[in-house]
Amino acid sequence: MKISKCMTRDVQLANPTQTIQEAAKMMAEIDAGVLPIGQDDRLVGMITDRDIAIRAVAQGKSPDTLIREVMSSEVLYCFDDQELEDVARNMADIKVRRLPVLNRNKHLVGIVSLADLSRKQEPAVTAKAVSNITKPGGKHSQATA
Repeated sequence: MKISKCMTRDVQLANPTQTIQEAAKMMAEIDAGVLPIGQDDRLVGMITDRDIAIRAVAQGKSPDTLIREVMSSEVLYCFDDQELEDVARNMADIKVRRLPVLNRNKHLVGIVSLADLSRKQEPAVTAKAVSNITKPGGKHSQATA
């Protein structure tokens, strides 16, 4: 099955010049833990509720801190025509719970989460992805060493 069949299509974008308070409000309104960050018709980053907690609040930053100061600027993504199982395996390898979904013209068309995968994929595939993602460490670890 292609990712386009299970991704969430209604994705809200934030801008790097918005505040983390605005990002948190947007997340609350749409009941999501992540926002893609766009600027000039390009995806330039991602911010999660965890980024706000660990990279901002835990560091004593103000709610007026700009998103660009705490977002992840390395954008990992998948394409809408990729197979679900391949994307699940990739998410496990890179230890992320959500990925923006782009079309082949590199325009944002959705987002895929572990929850999306779990509803459409064999339980063993999702279980393996969750198991690998939740192992401590990895490139995107936010431990405050």
